Amino acid sequence: MVGMPVLKTSYWPAEPGEVHDVTVCGTLRHAAATVPDRLALVDCVTDPAERRTWTYAEFLTDAEGVARALLGRFSRGDRIAVWAPNSAVWVVLQQGVALAGMVLVALNPAYRAKELGFVLRQSGAVGLFCPAGHRGFDMRGMLDDICGQTPELRDIVTFDEWDTFIASGDPSRELPSVHPEDMLQIQYTSGTTGFPKGAMLHHKGLVNAARYVAERAGMADGGVYVNAMPMYHIGGGAVTSFGAWAKRGTFVILPGFDPGLLLEAFETYRGTHTLVVPTMLIALLDHPDLATRDLSSLQTILSGAAAVPSALVRRTQTVLACQFSILFGQTEAHGVISQTRVTDSPEDQADTVGQPLPQLEVKIANPVTGEPVGLHERGEICCRGYQNMLGYYGMAAETEEAVDPDGWLHMGDIGTMDERGFIRIRGRIKDMIIRGGMNIYPAEIEGTLQEHPAIEYAAVIAVPDEKWGEQIGAVLQLRAGFDRPSVEELTEFLRSQLAPHKTPVFWSFVDRMPATPSGKIQKFVLRQEAEKGSLTFDVVRPTNATSS
Repeated sequence: MVGMPVLKTSYWPAEPGEVHDVTVCGTLRHAAATVPDRLALVDCVTDPAERRTWTYAEFLTDAEGVARALLGRFSRGDRIAVWAPNSAVWVVLQQGVALAGMVLVALNPAYRAKELGFVLRQSGAVGLFCPAGHRGFDMRGMLDDICGQTPELRDIVTFDEWDTFIASGDPSRELPSVHPEDMLQIQYTSGTTGFPKGAMLHHKGLVNAARYVAERAGMADGGVYVNAMPMYHIGGGAVTSFGAWAKRGTFVILPGFDPGLLLEAFETYRGTHTLVVPTMLIALLDHPDLATRDLSSLQTILSGAAAVPSALVRRTQTVLACQFSILFGQTEAHGVISQTRVTDSPEDQADTVGQPLPQLEVKIANPVTGEPVGLHERGEICCRGYQNMLGYYGMAAETEEAVDPDGWLHMGDIGTMDERGFIRIRGRIKDMIIRGGMNIYPAEIEGTLQEHPAIEYAAVIAVPDEKWGEQIGAVLQLRAGFDRPSVEELTEFLRSQLAPHKTPVFWSFVDRMPATPSGKIQKFVLRQEAEKGSLTFDVVRPTNATSS
């Protein structure tokens, strides 16, 4: 960046930039006042005849109606849960919660009794909105079964009662004043470790981070985000939606990910941007409709939430003739802390997660001392600034573990930083394998394995070993249409690029990786399956396995 010094250590000082003292509802009101007739929201369901659209004026009117209905039943600051798949109703409800000064608790519609009960109790939600059923599952019936376990939950509204709910609001009711630092959402972590925690997120962090992401991705005023990311995830429920409205643009929401529908939406609504995780992007590139759809409006593909292989970046840029932007962050930092620019070199696009967003300090820290490590050295990625969460709801000890007394959020990711401030991800601290006293980082091995033409996904985990303490285990999912390569072939492939001691000893092939809804592989599930003996391993101990 022009004006930024060449770094001497792995510490990025906060880059100048304007952080607006703004709320989600203030953003909507500004757009409605300045471009009232511009298209704001599209409910892009599969059947075009059933789709509905909102201008900014209409969107604000409906959201204010939701806010007044909410205030007739609940109080400012109350937690309101939404347990539902993507829909325009979800979006309007979110804006209504913001206008009412309440807090949204976003829940995965795939949750069942144990998961749902835990989150409702932990968040203290007093109201819940959901469809009566989803994909053949009786959601309303399950709520009746667990109501006795959620004593604070006092009101349930199903979406088939939506119109009645809206009509219950008093049109003369005055809406409260909402402040930028007020909490808007409790966003539960996606569970790569198996233990979700509710990150408390505020208006200022959500709007500004989303705006910076949109700008770095090249979105102009009036851009069109086409979104298939789940709204209960930070990517759909904040990064894309709030980014669209911060640029007074259009948010096209799909009911879920369908590559054919996503391609059609780009053509129909002249989509300029989308955020997709790598699994979604691969399905998009492989879809037969790709050759027949007019994608001339497409400007930028954004991707993140899981490792984005460099080969996939290059393929996307070639096939779609578009720009690419890679995001890195986590829920606790309001979504994104670093991002590549569309003007970055192909090498930086393919191999880094860019530079930090404005007004955010980032360091690669020694896990023991907390001090920045040298350039290109590995350490824990930490960030500090307005983007930090308010804390974990009802979890003081976990908050203290995540945010140190100096205000640094410890992300748990291992990374490096170069002299320009570009960050490279090297893995997770909890994923690190310690073999014979040597630290081995799975991300490096996974990235290399995924360059093999037959490998779609690779997960590298620690397997207990009496001699070495831990050995390397590789779990692989094959690409469609490819035969399973031999372990000997894969070993030779790895050793042509990495040191011998990084070669897995244990090899397993699976039909499908366990993953979160955002596409992150759940390694804790693989480790549990390995411990139970559910994973079948081929064991190959290289002749020079002692090479370290």
